[in-house]
Amino acid sequence: MEIDSAPISRCSKEHQKIYQKWFSFFDSDGDGRLTGADATKFFSMSNLSRQDLKQLLILRRVWAIADSKRQGYLGLKEFITAMQIVSLAQSGHGITSDLLASEDVDFVNLQPPNMEGLDVLLAKKRRSSGDHEHNGTLQTQTSASAGWFTSTKSAKKVPLNSVTSIIDGLKKLYVQKLKPLEVTYRFNDFVSPVLGNSDFDAKPMVMLLGQYSTGKTTFIKHLLRSSYPGAHIGPEPTTDRFVVVMNGPDERSIPGNTIAVQADMPYSGLTTFGSAFLSKFECSQMPHPLLEHITFVDTPGVLSGEKQRTQRSYDFTGVTSWFAAKCDLILLLFDPHKLDISDEFKRVIGSLRGHDDKIRVVLNKADQVDTQQLMRVYGALMWSLGKVLNTPEVNRVYIGSFNDKPINEAAAGPLGKDLFEKEQDDLLSDLKDIPKKACDRRINEFVKRARAAKIHAFIISHLKKEMPAMMGKAKTQQRLIDNLADEFAKVQREQHLPAGDFPNVEQFREVLSGYSIDKFEKLKPKMIQNVDDMLGYDIPDLLKNFRNPYD
Repeated sequence: MEIDSAPISRCSKEHQKIYQKWFSFFDSDGDGRLTGADATKFFSMSNLSRQDLKQLLILRRVWAIADSKRQGYLGLKEFITAMQIVSLAQSGHGITSDLLASEDVDFVNLQPPNMEGLDVLLAKKRRSSGDHEHNGTLQTQTSASAGWFTSTKSAKKVPLNSVTSIIDGLKKLYVQKLKPLEVTYRFNDFVSPVLGNSDFDAKPMVMLLGQYSTGKTTFIKHLLRSSYPGAHIGPEPTTDRFVVVMNGPDERSIPGNTIAVQADMPYSGLTTFGSAFLSKFECSQMPHPLLEHITFVDTPGVLSGEKQRTQRSYDFTGVTSWFAAKCDLILLLFDPHKLDISDEFKRVIGSLRGHDDKIRVVLNKADQVDTQQLMRVYGALMWSLGKVLNTPEVNRVYIGSFNDKPINEAAAGPLGKDLFEKEQDDLLSDLKDIPKKACDRRINEFVKRARAAKIHAFIISHLKKEMPAMMGKAKTQQRLIDNLADEFAKVQREQHLPAGDFPNVEQFREVLSGYSIDKFEKLKPKMIQNVDDMLGYDIPDLLKNFRNPYD
């Protein structure tokens, strides 16, 4: 049910103060968001049909209307909307779209709902605050709501009545079952940083890669029908930094060092690449309907020829690999006059391995050559890509001219124009499907991460087991690092794991060299079992009980 929540959430200043007090009390993290677990407990105080609440029927309807943007949490405005819906339900109204759109309901003066036991909890908090002020102590206190909702002992199975969506469920599964395994065996140092809420809540991302002047920035401008703040377009290398183009209340550019430390942004992991990279990273915000659903990542042109001899001040390949793991679609742009794949471009494409299903190839500016030349260019591009991607499957290549200028019919000819229009429609359809597929992509990436973390734990615990108890630790560690490929093979045979899921030997060796293997933890079967249960039971239960919010 999609309903505009703006007219519902209007209320008087007096009622707004009440809702603000309730919201602050039940916002257990203090981050301005009411998550699924908090909301479930709070809504249960409304004394609506308990049987319905148990089956999540009313709760899911309230949540779906209030969380109209499908964020997986409620802000203050959405919370007020939810409270007004509960108030209507308590007075006997059936919650229908006609009622909520009706002008007969005075939402401004609608009385707050009756929440059983809430006054007692608020009074306890006031008394507790008064005691601390009387004693004159300045101590960090755990909020009453946090103590009421959380438990020191995590349940074996995440209860579905504390979950409001698939994304909300994945967050809980990660914190309770996957994150402990990652932290214990330093998965964040070897493979990927620990995930936060912003990583789950982030909008789908599309990254554009290609050599300079292949039309990456122009492609974004073509889709947005306007330039983003700080965009430069020209025949020379103009984009010299990674630019995240996202939705915002006004047009502005935010420096990389600032954006990387913001808790509500999914870019904190980029701090591992250092200040040299963050000075070449920025966020460009602007209000735009397309950016409400998709975020674009514009990248510097990949170097070719003599320019490759000048080393970048940061790990360009590592950064593209990081973004590739976060993105939902990766567009490789080519120019008909620049089909050569340089050494740096080859390394970049190699870093995308494991994300082959996200890659789309775009032959841009195709109207600059005639039909006969285009046929030869297309064949040459497929031959070059086949050597680099090293796969028997043929990648989808979109042909077109993605800019604001009309297609050059003199060069393309009538057949070419018709072809370009169909290809552009296909690519735009692919882009439109991204938000709908985002939920499935999140699940796919989450399962992939869980499998990788499990294999990582097996490898680390195996190496730990091979270390001697007393003498010769340094010599043994060096032997294990030198023969890492053989140790991987042993783990694969012992645990019956697929070889394709194992990490890159060279990268693993490089990180492992900075650690003392003896200091790692032994294998903890209970943690492995928790991850297996999560993959075997919890995630299927989530998919069975909650639908894709974009369907």
